[in-house]
Amino acid sequence: AVVSTQSTGELLAVKAADKLLQDLRPTSAQTAVRVKILEGYCGLNSFNKQNAERALESFMEIVATQTDHVPALLGSAVAFMIMKQAPKARNQLKRISKMQWNPLDAEEFERAWLLLADIYIMSSKFDLAQDLLKKCLQHNQSCFKAWEYQGYIHEKESSYKDAAANYERAWQFSNFTNPTIGFKLAFNYLKAKRYVDAIDVCHKVLQVHPQYPKIRKDILEKARANIRV
Repeated sequence: AVVSTQSTGELLAVKAADKLLQDLRPTSAQTAVRVKILEGYCGLNSFNKQNAERALESFMEIVATQTDHVPALLGSAVAFMIMKQAPKARNQLKRISKMQWNPLDAEEFERAWLLLADIYIMSSKFDLAQDLLKKCLQHNQSCFKAWEYQGYIHEKESSYKDAAANYERAWQFSNFTNPTIGFKLAFNYLKAKRYVDAIDVCHKVLQVHPQYPKIRKDILEKARANIRV
């Protein structure tokens, strides 16, 4: 889901980046397109509908002449999502999913696959989502978001052991610092009756985020109670 809030710092960073892009003087047609893409991405980062509409116009101008331009297709998909036109966003992402991967656009391919996987997961189309997540991990084993999504799918299917295995990788590749993933891992350890492991992860999360909601009562205390029994 697209988050509609931003910190003041993030907004200032976007404005600074936008100013730098305006100062650039493209030296070739290819560079001009790249600058246009980056300007569009800056507009999207403001999560403002009017900026998204302007960015979409730029992206579609590029796609009109370069139909397989992955960064422009991704940008248009995100713009459609900000404008709450999910079916159009999905269509753009599906176009990318059918293209041949290339290293130049590796980051954009990964983002597109993850966005489309998220849409499929929200519609409970887990098989379609899994195919996209496998693509992500085929090209980037350290993509913690792909591991997290796979964990979520297994959790929804009540396969807590498999869910924990995937959340373990997500926890590892997020440098053991993401509290949301830590919570999910601890929860699935609890459901899989791995109480000591659940307690260990809870301690790691609380060490960095002592006020993290629910983890103490819903997981840590329950895991300790089960060990005592």
